[in-house]
Amino acid sequence: MSNDRVEIVEVGLRDGLQNEPSPVAPDRRANWFNRLVDAGLRRIEAGSFVSPKWVPQMANTDQVLGAIRRRDGVTAEVLVPNDQGLHLSLENGADVISVFTAASESFNRKNINCSIEQSIERFRPVVAGARSAGKPVRAYVSCVVGCPYEGPIQPGQVADVVEQLMALGVDEVSLGDTIGVARPREIHRLLDAVMPLVATDRLALHCHDTRGQAIANIHAALERGIRTFDSAVAGLGGCPYAHGATGNVATEDVLYLLAGEGLETGVDLNAVAALGNDICNRLNRANPSRVGRALAPSP
Repeated sequence: MSNDRVEIVEVGLRDGLQNEPSPVAPDRRANWFNRLVDAGLRRIEAGSFVSPKWVPQMANTDQVLGAIRRRDGVTAEVLVPNDQGLHLSLENGADVISVFTAASESFNRKNINCSIEQSIERFRPVVAGARSAGKPVRAYVSCVVGCPYEGPIQPGQVADVVEQLMALGVDEVSLGDTIGVARPREIHRLLDAVMPLVATDRLALHCHDTRGQAIANIHAALERGIRTFDSAVAGLGGCPYAHGATGNVATEDVLYLLAGEGLETGVDLNAVAALGNDICNRLNRANPSRVGRALAPSP
């Protein structure tokens, strides 16, 4: 990837919708996926293969994968918790397999009911199976700056988890400010600890906008050479295990920043904003994206 091009990983259809109170039908999720592709996005989370008992909003991800239009250069990415999830994802044609852990022991136990060490051991057969099937593996690390249970997280804790994940064989690590407490100085400290361990093109930043700092944090990461960012159309999302955590940073807001910085994404901001406003109308919710609201048609 050239230094003037930025990759957006669109997470609204998974990380966003999994926190909505009511599930969205798989055909509608597939339609939204196709519209995101039409807008120029090339990496899109289609859903997850976690138990519908725990995350009912992600039920029928297999149907979503079956209904999307497959196009060259577009990856449908899914989150999997275990070997069974890997099997389902491969069976249904997922292009990228994602696993997830945290830099906080307490958060990990609340979220996936195991320690960090246990979670990484769980991933071992998943990563091996995905790689033998020729699928790239992405790893999410939650709570990289702060945890709702433990408070501030030291950069060294994050670096230790990242080092273990790289040793496992993952292709990319997404660093998540899950509860949206980070500010640019903390992002710089985090990257000081992690960048010596991982090539920049294998790192992504995943910001939540709880305290309005996500765009500033993304700008700080851009200064350090990070060129992959997770975002959600219309700022969908939250975190069921992190009280007060609002949605992911809005894709619309990130695109507006990147265009102003002269960076290429290949994504049509107006098309994403139109979809974001349509999604919010469908979900009967206000649009958290400032850029999305600014581009909304007048009533």
